[in-house]
Amino acid sequence: MAGVMLAREQEVRQMIPDEAMDQEPQTERIEVNTVKPSSQFDPVSLKLAPNFRLTKYADLRGRASKMPTAVVNKMLSGLHTEDSKPTDGGVPKTGLGMDAMICPVRRGGLSCIQTTSTSYPIVCDPLMQGRIAASACLSSMYAVGVTSIDHIMLLLTTSSKMTDEERDAVVPLMIKGFKEAATEAGTKVSGGQTALNPWLTIGGVATSVCTSGEYIVPDSAVVGDVLVLSKPLGTQVAVNAFHWLENPEISAKMKLIISEEEVRKAYDRAVSTMARLNRTAAILMHKYNAHGATEVGSFGLLGHASVLAKNQTNEVNFVIHNLPVIAKMAAVANARSGNVFSLLKGEACENSGGLLICLPREQAAAFCKDMERLEGSQAWIIGIVEKGNRTARIIEKPRVIEVPSKEKEGELW
Repeated sequence: MAGVMLAREQEVRQMIPDEAMDQEPQTERIEVNTVKPSSQFDPVSLKLAPNFRLTKYADLRGRASKMPTAVVNKMLSGLHTEDSKPTDGGVPKTGLGMDAMICPVRRGGLSCIQTTSTSYPIVCDPLMQGRIAASACLSSMYAVGVTSIDHIMLLLTTSSKMTDEERDAVVPLMIKGFKEAATEAGTKVSGGQTALNPWLTIGGVATSVCTSGEYIVPDSAVVGDVLVLSKPLGTQVAVNAFHWLENPEISAKMKLIISEEEVRKAYDRAVSTMARLNRTAAILMHKYNAHGATEVGSFGLLGHASVLAKNQTNEVNFVIHNLPVIAKMAAVANARSGNVFSLLKGEACENSGGLLICLPREQAAAFCKDMERLEGSQAWIIGIVEKGNRTARIIEKPRVIEVPSKEKEGELW
C-alpha cells in the first residue's frame, strides 16, 4: 500500500509544472503598499507606557476565537430551508457556510454580494491592525471574484478596560489603517457601528451589487484542476513567536532553533502579508477562468479547503501536497510542545490569509507569473482536484516551501 501511495504522490507531482511549484520571482517587484516594520512599533511614540500592548485587550485570538465548524453547522441547521438553496430562479446563490453571501435582489439580473468580519487585535501596531482587519473583511469578497466593492460599514468595539488616554491614542489609528486599506481597494467606509465591551475589536460589513459576470460562484471545480494559494502560511505562528520574545522561559527554548532577529523578520513578513489585499488575485481569477475559491483564515488551510470541497457541484476531492510557509515558521511550529499549531496538518489559524483557488491546470502557471508581474508577490500551485466525495486532505508528508527561499540583506522578501 505504501508503494502505491508513493507512486500516486509522484504522479501528482509530475502533473504540476516545476516552474510553478517553486515560483522564483521572474520580474522586478512592485510594492502594492509600503508596510513599516511592525516589530519596531514603539508605544512611547503615542505617549503610552512602554509596556502597552494592543493585544492584551483580547482574551481570545486566532482559532480560539472561532466556534468549531461542526458547532456552527449545527447552529445554522435551522436556516437551511428551501429558500436557502443555491439557486433562485436561475440566479446563483451561495450556501450558508461559504465566505460571502450571493443573493439575488429584486432588480432583474443583479445580486447583492455581502460579507462581515470582525478581528481581535493580533499585532502591536494599531495602524497595521486596522489595515489587517479591512483586508480580512475584503478577502471574503475577493474569494467570490468581486473586485469592486460599493462600500464598507465599519464595526468597532472599544474596550472598557482601556484608559481614556489609551483609547484616544490607538482607536483613531486603527480607523485610519482600516480606511487606508479601503481606499486602496477602491472603496470607502460609509458609516458603521461602535460599542463598548471588555474586548477591542474592529471589522466591517462589505457590500457590492453585481451583475452575473462580476462574481464567481465557488462550486465548479472539475477533475484535473489545480489548487493555487496566493499568500504564504504561518502568520499565526509568526505572531505568536514574536509575542513569546517577552516570555523568558519560552524565548530561551525558541532561541535554540531561531534567533530573535529571525523572529522579528518573520513577524514583519506576517504583518506585510496580512495587510496585503487579495484584490489582484481576484482580478486574475476572472482572467484565468477560476472555478471557485475560498479565503484562508481562522479555520486553517484544511478547514477552509474542506468547506470549499463540500460545496462543489461535481464529485471531487482536493489533495494538497505543497505548503508555502513563511521562512523558519515550520520549524518553530514543530518545536512547540504538543505541536499546538498543527501547521503541517493545515490546521493552524491564518490571519487575513491568501485565496485558495481552483484553476484549470493549463492556466495556473500563467496565473502565478501574473501575480509576480503585477504585484511582486508569489503564488503557488499546492495541489490538485481529483475524483472523490467532496472532501479535502493534505498528504502525509507535504513539501514545505520556505518563503522566501533565499534571504536578501535589507529586504523583507
